[in-house]
Amino acid sequence: MESKGSMLKLSLCHLLLSFSVSSAGSFVVNVTQSWYHAEENHNISLEWMFPTSTDPSPNGLYVYCEMLADERPSLMFHLYEGVEVPELQDKRFAGRVQWDKDVLREGRLRLHISRLQTNDSGLYWCQVDTSYGMNYKECHLNVTAVKDPPEPETTSDTRLRRIGLYWALGLTAALLVLYSFCLCITKRMRDQYN
Repeated sequence: MESKGSMLKLSLCHLLLSFSVSSAGSFVVNVTQSWYHAEENHNISLEWMFPTSTDPSPNGLYVYCEMLADERPSLMFHLYEGVEVPELQDKRFAGRVQWDKDVLREGRLRLHISRLQTNDSGLYWCQVDTSYGMNYKECHLNVTAVKDPPEPETTSDTRLRRIGLYWALGLTAALLVLYSFCLCITKRMRDQYN
């Protein structure tokens, strides 16, 4: 097993070599969507498609995916000779990016990003390099903040209860006054007849 430093050097050399060598015009990398929109704390799948060969071996497959933002590029996913290299992944994506190994043979790279954060918004690009060609494609991800649900209006609920209580007390007092008045009139009428 190679050390992390030598793997990084090999990966960077391979990436630089890939950029300097022009690939055949028939090798095209595409995305299923150019723009993705999601809310924070949700999950999303980004997908790139590329041509496959009759050789089923992934040994000649190199994939390098980055997220480009205002701060600096962040390595999201790296496949070296068909093997994932999670040690090189940026810490911000650690444990949040998974890939579908099954669809890779069909020429699809599907990356699942979980627990999205607003700072995951940006430009994502993946370069696919094989023995029969190399190319890259980019897509955009926009992650919006979760809108807070409106807080229950406890102040108006309390106010309504208080108003109801005042009405009940006022009505009770009015009924007591009316009852007392009726008692007084009834007593006066009895006294007059007696």
